[in-house]
Amino acid sequence: MVMSRTPLRVSFAGGGTDLPGFYRHDYGAVVSTAINKYIYVTIKAHGEVFDEKVRVTYSKSERVQRIDEVENDIARECLRFLEIEPPIYISTIADLPASTGLGGSSSFAVGLLNALHAYRGERVSAGQLAEEASHIEIDVLHQPVGKQDQYAAAYGGLNYFRFNHDGGVLVEPQRLINGALTELFECTLMFWTGHQRDSASVLAEQNANTARNMESLLRIREHAHEVRRLLNVGHVCPEELGRLLDESWQLKSTLASRVTTSEIDEWYRRAMNAGAAGGKVCGAGGGGFLLFIARPGQKEAIRRAVPDLTEVTVNHEVHGSQVSVPFVD
Repeated sequence: MVMSRTPLRVSFAGGGTDLPGFYRHDYGAVVSTAINKYIYVTIKAHGEVFDEKVRVTYSKSERVQRIDEVENDIARECLRFLEIEPPIYISTIADLPASTGLGGSSSFAVGLLNALHAYRGERVSAGQLAEEASHIEIDVLHQPVGKQDQYAAAYGGLNYFRFNHDGGVLVEPQRLINGALTELFECTLMFWTGHQRDSASVLAEQNANTARNMESLLRIREHAHEVRRLLNVGHVCPEELGRLLDESWQLKSTLASRVTTSEIDEWYRRAMNAGAAGGKVCGAGGGGFLLFIARPGQKEAIRRAVPDLTEVTVNHEVHGSQVSVPFVD
């Protein structure tokens, strides 16, 4: 039996420029961090006395005879890709709900591939895991997603990612000094909106609108460069970081019709009026988590301004996907 643990991620700047519709014309750039919330995947040979040959357990339980019959797209295609033969049992649990803008689907793909490789007795690099997960989500399943989530899950840590027009990805770890990483999370608040959403329709519309949104996307990419420079000066200025996130959010909200809602806009307005320096909706938008940047002394006022939201405390995670519990019979 093998278990993998794979982090979720929070993107600070550049989201949307990792979509193929943009980086195939001009390179994309994202600054994001893995966080200490995870997806766990367990794999083992399924017992011979069970009626089914394949069992896949997530928010539902699938019991089928052949890999081709598995309904979970990512699970099915990962099993096909690595030519795994039944009997096989896969179980996954997560610290946070799916479809909430923290890259959960890609973390699942990376974690499942990592566990399957370990199940076959193989150790693979973070780069290989990220590319295999990207291949399955983008090339095989034709999902309208970018590459930042797979790379964030595989590598862990705080990174600057550059997405080149040929599909190659440059990974530049950000090694902050003088306690700046601790300062960054001390200035961060995250609130669960209670709304899960399918990001595919939002991202498909955004990808289709690339030419129309090119000027906004170029500015969003520049925000990634500015955030990288800001974080590497040795301390975090919440006002400057918040201003960049706010400007990016205002641009991002125009990229597709369902990036924001009137309810999200109202929560955002209340938090800003209470002292937040800036913020954004994590992921494609439409629900999930709201992220705000503020001085620590302003946090309590912001919490009081959005009492109908649930705060979730997060911190950075230096590791990417790990095989944490291997067993050999």
